[in-house]
Amino acid sequence: MHKYIIILYLLIALPLSAQQKVKLSLQQTIALANDSSLESFRMANLYLASYWEFRTYKANRLPSLTLAMTPADYKRNITKSYNSVLNADIYRRQQNFNAYGNLAVEQNLDVTGGTFYLDTELGYMQNFGENKKTEYTSVPIRIGYKQSLIGYNSFKWEKKIEPLKYEKAKKEFIYNAEKVSEQATTYFFALAMAQAEYKLAQDNVLSSDTLYRLGLQRHKIAAISQADLLTLKLGHVNARNTLQNAAISLKRAMFSLASYLDLDKHTEIELDIPARPRDMSIPADRAILLARENNPQFLGLEQNILEAERNVDKTYKESRFNASVNASIGFNQSDKRLINTYQDLMRQELISLKISIPLVDWGVRKGKHNMARNNLNVVKIASRQSEVSLEEEVIMTVNDFNIQQDLIASAEEALDLAILAYNETHQRFVIGKTDVNSLTLSLNRQQEAQRNYISALKNYWLNYYKIRRLTLHDFEFDFSLSDKFDYSLQRGQ
Repeated sequence: MHKYIIILYLLIALPLSAQQKVKLSLQQTIALANDSSLESFRMANLYLASYWEFRTYKANRLPSLTLAMTPADYKRNITKSYNSVLNADIYRRQQNFNAYGNLAVEQNLDVTGGTFYLDTELGYMQNFGENKKTEYTSVPIRIGYKQSLIGYNSFKWEKKIEPLKYEKAKKEFIYNAEKVSEQATTYFFALAMAQAEYKLAQDNVLSSDTLYRLGLQRHKIAAISQADLLTLKLGHVNARNTLQNAAISLKRAMFSLASYLDLDKHTEIELDIPARPRDMSIPADRAILLARENNPQFLGLEQNILEAERNVDKTYKESRFNASVNASIGFNQSDKRLINTYQDLMRQELISLKISIPLVDWGVRKGKHNMARNNLNVVKIASRQSEVSLEEEVIMTVNDFNIQQDLIASAEEALDLAILAYNETHQRFVIGKTDVNSLTLSLNRQQEAQRNYISALKNYWLNYYKIRRLTLHDFEFDFSLSDKFDYSLQRGQ
């Protein structure tokens, strides 16, 4: 929906021709990329997968209501049974019908790892043949509890890990959005550079043509040498070749940006180059602190350690003997009439204790536990190394960003000076006070200054969005991007 609103606005803002034309600023390009690019669609589905995984985890912590039924179980066959009178197995015919139903409420407990349950049952049995019999049995109510006494408690570890995984997924969504912003900025300035090169090539063709015609006139009166005239002609030929190459590069850059934004491949894009940004200094210490709080990679390292600790706990408890208990108390009754099964109820008490003791496994369980401990040490060391690398990346990016602001000012000043110098040299050449080499050198300097200015703008904005990605913080308006997170599920459908 957002994509079409943006496109509609862009199309209304400009007159339409046979070829669709749009004018994009850097911010519009980034907004369109985050809403319409294939990468944005991919990261939305990654987030939705994590969202529903977390919803499943939360649902498992709520009471569940389950109805288990066997509406009909009919048997007519010959079965083998033991006859106590004959003290021998005999075959006999049987024909019966059974039905069964159980309605249970269960609640998992994170602290103990057990399950509390409340259920009710009703059964029906009918025998056919010689021994006809009809009977009902009921358990009006039963309360019970089951758990592993000293075993692995998966509920406890899920309570630690699952919320962290979901928090990481939310921040990964924002992280990837900022990554899309970086990629969109790269495509934007690649097109900006291609358009600037094309404009310079056009101006160069016009200028070289004018200069060559002027050179022909001056050569007739011997004002310039044959070598200078040939140099002017060569410059004009090279300018036309450069224009053709620039047109090809421009077409490729425009196609790449249109494809990334999921626009029609024939769309003609005009860019609104951002002005020189205002000065903004970012302290490296604060950026590191924000990165540790918000960067999903730090959360991922924490998750890796927790999962390794969980495996250590699991393998340790599985290496020892295990015991589980299932206890319940309730009422039950049976009778030929259904209504009587709910009268004169008998007390029902059930308790089951199971013990599993590994006697000989040739060190398999112990080996798994030792591997889990060693893996935990490896994960901790790798996490520390990754933390150091991430912090270094934050520091270097912030330093580059702070320096880049000065470079933009210098590049802008150099461009203004180069334009003035070229105009002055051009006028001096027209009146015969300078040579072709000086004019060519001045033109090259102007073109290089133009490239340097666009490159400085590109590096500034790339570093800016990279810092946003690493810290998930907007330093321009000083707010956390994760605090502003609000994802509509309809958007990802």
